[in-house]
Amino acid sequence: MRLLHTSDWHLGRGLHGVSLIDDQRYLLEQFIELARQWRPHVVVIAGDVYDRAVPPTEAVCLLDEVLNRLVAQLGLPVVLIAGNHDSGERLNFGADLLRNHGLHVAGQPSTGRPPVVLCDEHGPVHVHAVPYAEPAVVRHQLDRPELQGHAEALGCLLDAIRERRVAGTRSVLVGHCFVGGGQVSESERPLSVGGAGMVDAAVFTGFDYVALGHLHRPQTCGDGRVQYSGSLLPYSFGEAGQAKAVLQVEMDADGRCQVERIALTPRRQVRCLSGTLADLLASAPSSSSAEDYLMVTLQDDGPVFDAMGRLREVYPNVLHLERAALTAAAGSDLVPPDHRQTGDAQLFAAFYAHVTGEDLGPARQEVFARIADEARRQEGGDAR
Repeated sequence: MRLLHTSDWHLGRGLHGVSLIDDQRYLLEQFIELARQWRPHVVVIAGDVYDRAVPPTEAVCLLDEVLNRLVAQLGLPVVLIAGNHDSGERLNFGADLLRNHGLHVAGQPSTGRPPVVLCDEHGPVHVHAVPYAEPAVVRHQLDRPELQGHAEALGCLLDAIRERRVAGTRSVLVGHCFVGGGQVSESERPLSVGGAGMVDAAVFTGFDYVALGHLHRPQTCGDGRVQYSGSLLPYSFGEAGQAKAVLQVEMDADGRCQVERIALTPRRQVRCLSGTLADLLASAPSSSSAEDYLMVTLQDDGPVFDAMGRLREVYPNVLHLERAALTAAAGSDLVPPDHRQTGDAQLFAAFYAHVTGEDLGPARQEVFARIADEARRQEGGDAR
């Protein structure tokens, strides 16, 4: 049995105010081509298809196009679940009708959902779809007021599946949750305060392969049966350089799985650069890497005029700019002075220390005093 596992597309998401819909379309074209060549028995999309409950029109159109090509044109079954970013009710629209055509959508948690049954040369494989199990939703839908936390909510749903399982049948679980010990990324939305949103990998005992979404870094949890495919793209600069992938899974007759991470080539990389403005401008590449999405940290000590404008002349997709000196000063314990009781020289000295992280020093104090005196004379004011 061949499975193609992906998750966390976050269609409609932006990066520092820039829409990534074209970047997502670029990668999904490669995903469709991979599916066409490899011909999996099923494609599983483990939640967070959209970035928010009410996605923008272009995100809905892109998902419609991708699913149509996978299911209608390539004839591949698709199992898709809602994640914590999705609206389960909206994603579930037309699910009963679509099931008859090979698109299996699970938007709401349920204890009565039958598995998707697929067959290979070794017999059937049952694919169980469990969308994101928000504890309050599970308590309400199942009328189980005693359920507390994600672990209990998910455990209740999985216990119901185990009770109906056919002994000796290979099984796959598609879910969306945070397994304790997993490596997080900046762009994930916390499921709850503290560690209350975590579940233990042991909760998935009995399933041959567990295809998860939520964590954006591709990774293996537990004994190797529990896999995160990771997000389609880096969705924060904290993920710069992080390898993204989709997973090709081959299951043998006994349910043992071989997993291969397949990297897709993004339209633009997400990178972080650091240096002085002069050095960054001088070292600007002439290749397509100049088009990458960049966060730049300037190391200049003195004033820099129109840094963003000048950088964008050679790096058109600089999205975020930081000053190293300003960042360092912001982390200091300096207490801002009361401007109502402080003279101009003291105010400027405090401002300079905040911006540069250094003392103004006698030489600069003398220059400031001379300039301030000249300005007062020109304005006809009296020095304090």
